[in-house]
Amino acid sequence: MALVGKQFPNITVDAISEMGDNLRINVLEEATKNNKKVLLFWYPKDFTFVCPTELHAFQAALPEFEKRNTIVIGASCDTNEVHFAWLNTPKNNGGIEGVTYPLLADTTRNLSAALDILDAEWVYNEELNDEILEGSNVTFRATYLIDETGKIFHESVNDMPLGRNVNEYLRMVDAYTHIQTKGEVCPANWEAGKEAMNADRLSTAAYLSQN
Repeated sequence: MALVGKQFPNITVDAISEMGDNLRINVLEEATKNNKKVLLFWYPKDFTFVCPTELHAFQAALPEFEKRNTIVIGASCDTNEVHFAWLNTPKNNGGIEGVTYPLLADTTRNLSAALDILDAEWVYNEELNDEILEGSNVTFRATYLIDETGKIFHESVNDMPLGRNVNEYLRMVDAYTHIQTKGEVCPANWEAGKEAMNADRLSTAAYLSQN
């Protein structure tokens, strides 16, 4: 179910800070109350393989997101305690020491279920005469960009082996901010500083004739 154009779910979730403080974070409120955009990225599991490369990549880009008035939040279904252990594991040992943005601990799976990003399916088992859950019951690599009103303006979901390109989310934030401030639309491969278009046929024709 596509959520682009809709309000982000109003659900509060456990989370932890880099210092080990137990938090309660509502992503919708982070956007609306702080008048900021939010990048929320989900990953399958702590202490795995592709995941730490992504968490460090988002950390490296954190100053660029902050310049764009954008909060970064990571999320998985692991507990706060497991998050904190991983936060205290050195990078050269597969850990995420040095990550400073908060991590959601959606152990209830209330938010991930509402977003429909869990690798899980209820199937009927004849032997038990009941439904059982199949799948890992952890999240795919889902990413959400949420604007200052709480509206989702981008969502993407990668299968678990596929790491993300962090620069693409910076480009998405730039493009959406350009639309917000200039009222123009952004063509394919647009980047900050490049020409955009008005949303009409003549503007499209002029752009295509020059590119």
